[in-house]
Amino acid sequence: MVDEPAHAFDGATDAAYLAATDWLTGQRRAGRPRDPRVARSLLDALGTPDPPRVLHVVGTNGKGTVAHLLAAMAQAQGLRTGRFTSPHVEDLRERVAVDGVAIGAAEVTGFVARARGLGREGIGFFEWTLALAVDAFHRHGVELAVVEAGVGARADATMALPGVIGTVLTNVDLDHVETIGPTLLDVARDKAAVARRGVPLVTGARGEALALVRHIAAGVGAPVWIVDAAQPLARWPDGGPAVDGAWPPTRVDNARAALTLGRLLGWSEAALARGLASPPPPARYERFRLLVDGRPVLAILDGAHDPTAAARLAAALPAGFALVFANLARKRALDSLEPLRSRAGSVWLTSAEPGEDPPTLPVSAGPATRVVPVLADALAAAARDAAARGAPLVVAGSLHLAGHARPWLRQLALASAVADASAPDAGAMLTGRWDASGSSV
Repeated sequence: MVDEPAHAFDGATDAAYLAATDWLTGQRRAGRPRDPRVARSLLDALGTPDPPRVLHVVGTNGKGTVAHLLAAMAQAQGLRTGRFTSPHVEDLRERVAVDGVAIGAAEVTGFVARARGLGREGIGFFEWTLALAVDAFHRHGVELAVVEAGVGARADATMALPGVIGTVLTNVDLDHVETIGPTLLDVARDKAAVARRGVPLVTGARGEALALVRHIAAGVGAPVWIVDAAQPLARWPDGGPAVDGAWPPTRVDNARAALTLGRLLGWSEAALARGLASPPPPARYERFRLLVDGRPVLAILDGAHDPTAAARLAAALPAGFALVFANLARKRALDSLEPLRSRAGSVWLTSAEPGEDPPTLPVSAGPATRVVPVLADALAAAARDAAARGAPLVVAGSLHLAGHARPWLRQLALASAVADASAPDAGAMLTGRWDASGSSV
């Protein structure tokens, strides 16, 4: 069985929907600098009213989880709530949801038809998907939109939205240094641009990054609240879910950020508790129960794609797990691999995208490491090893990898639910005949 809800979609494969998503994913800025004024111009051209109220979430790690939790809490509070997050794992529609339900395929195709009619050039994919979200939020009567930034804050398209009543800066670490770096303080300065006058800013930043965030926030008149377990605003609500194996420390920290902002906004304790009970976003410490060779296996799927996220994931895992790892070449693959590899019992290096080469390792001591370029083969071999050793299976290193691996885990979990590991689909997956390469939009 799947330990967490599957977040599955209806498998829309009609030609119109596929053509619409192909058009969206093919849009590029064509070298133009990132600039929220472009997104503002696009929204104005579409003529769609902005959401009346917005919560803006930025940060290096955890912003997708915080956005999901805030949206679930707001919905439990009785607010018609929209959620815009990125990237998607399996289906583009994961990016846009209303009251926890992803928009339909027909909504995407209808929007793209209007978008193409504008004849706008040089608008990037992220700007178009933000416009898709704003359009959907208006049509569904959204009262509050929870919006996750793409890269940093200062030049991000999401800065185009007015009506912000609360902000979260989850943490600050070295990410997108080629765009908002190169130093940690450069990254902090960029993300701190999320601060607005009179709008509460909740942050888990620490050290010199926190000092800079506080300085910038004070300059614009934004009150800052530090996420701290000892802070009453961050306390766990009565009736909230038990913090067990499904809650790694990073999710607890992210939950405390959402709790802090929710209480600042006056949401009820019951709404906060119900929001905490919502499932995590796909591939964020997502757990599946598998039956492999007649043995139960706990599989954990996490998109940890940078060294900080990988180290936090590794610390939350029991030693000796079977690791399937891949990371896009530009994402500091080896630095992200090392904290996981040091605690793994076995490692399978594979490809984050079909046709890419797995990471190349320097010669060093460590657990048994194998290079298996075909993802389905790596998953099958690692699952068998995990079953034989009574260890968890961990798939991590990239949300692109997660997009290809998640259908494999979901389908094998469903086969396990009927205790039939020899079912045709499961058998095909475990012999490497199942093709994961086409699973992501």
